[in-house]
Amino acid sequence: MNALQTLWTLDPAVTFLNHGSFGATPRAVLEAQREWQARMEREPVRFFVDELDVALGASRAALAPLLHCKADDLAFVSNATSGVNTVLRSLSFEPGDELLCTDHIYPACKNVLDFVASRTGAQIVVAKVPFPCTGPEEVIAAVMGAVSGQTRLVLLDQVASPTGLVFPVPAIVKLLSVQGIDTLVDAAHGPGIVPLNLDDTGAAYTTGNCHKWMCAPKGCAFLHVRSDRQTHIRPLTISHGATTETNGNKRFRAEFDWVGTADPSPYLTVPFLNNYMQEQFGNWDHIMATNRNLAILGRTILCEKLGIEKPCPDSMVAALASLPLPKGFDWAGQIPRPAIEVCNRLYQRWRVEVPIFDWPQPGKQLFRISAQLYNDEQDYLRLAEVLAGSSLGYVKADCSENNQ
Repeated sequence: MNALQTLWTLDPAVTFLNHGSFGATPRAVLEAQREWQARMEREPVRFFVDELDVALGASRAALAPLLHCKADDLAFVSNATSGVNTVLRSLSFEPGDELLCTDHIYPACKNVLDFVASRTGAQIVVAKVPFPCTGPEEVIAAVMGAVSGQTRLVLLDQVASPTGLVFPVPAIVKLLSVQGIDTLVDAAHGPGIVPLNLDDTGAAYTTGNCHKWMCAPKGCAFLHVRSDRQTHIRPLTISHGATTETNGNKRFRAEFDWVGTADPSPYLTVPFLNNYMQEQFGNWDHIMATNRNLAILGRTILCEKLGIEKPCPDSMVAALASLPLPKGFDWAGQIPRPAIEVCNRLYQRWRVEVPIFDWPQPGKQLFRISAQLYNDEQDYLRLAEVLAGSSLGYVKADCSENNQ
């Protein structure tokens, strides 16, 4: 077991290769969260009335340098899906407007697009990005080829959830901006996994999770809104911030900082988290490079052991990588066996936690590996051994021509 795993509360009996789904929070950060909760409960009125505003400002100030943006352009939200909801449900669309996404979109965010389209009459246009993919130019061509005179907004992944592809977001945003089209960047996999420069990229809207690759407590995410777009973006919950005295602060901040009584402790751990991670593991550039190199190593091991071709160049890999399941499995009358069943079988029989996705249609399935500081080479060798030798606990087919 990697010695660093003891800094987390993960079950040592599980080969945990799925940091990308929900993240995992170090013990020390969980303790910092509990301290904030205790402070809140000692005197709840004084905490919410006198202390919270200052504490949220400190958290924004700690997060902004990592994102290379102004702290005042940041709002905290509970997760990136909420951030996507916030933007799409704040904007106005009409019949004939087109909302563009790719077929690598996170399913929850596609549901938001469908919901908004059903209420406004807007149309959803889906750009098909190849996977396997030969390079960033294929992503650019797919997205820009789907743009029309009716395109009003593009929802673009920073790192695609099912495939792990790092999208060339800055290049696409700039091309869209020339045509006067705003971009909403879903950077659920963003902070702590790839370098971000939100001011330089210039997207109108970006939302990302801190509870994934930054390892914050669950429920810590941000919404970045370019200053010239903030007037129209309102939180999902309209509360006191809509009318309270702002004391010179932006209405944008006043509304998002108070959306009713809730536990703000995940947001308030950001300064401690930022310092802790860098003190323990090096600066964020080093952390991201370490995890990326491990993901590339893990992918190489799996490709070599299982006879799989790499579906994209290393340049499009961060700390996530997806590969097709090995060929030659007999799905015992079900073609395919449901992805969730394969995933559960890996966990229940082999104690390997790794997600399985249908791609691009039933019959083709991907498995996705993650690389976080608590992982090491042995985790990927273990997964390769299980996939190569266990047949997932099913009957392995005889692939010879004589098999009937």
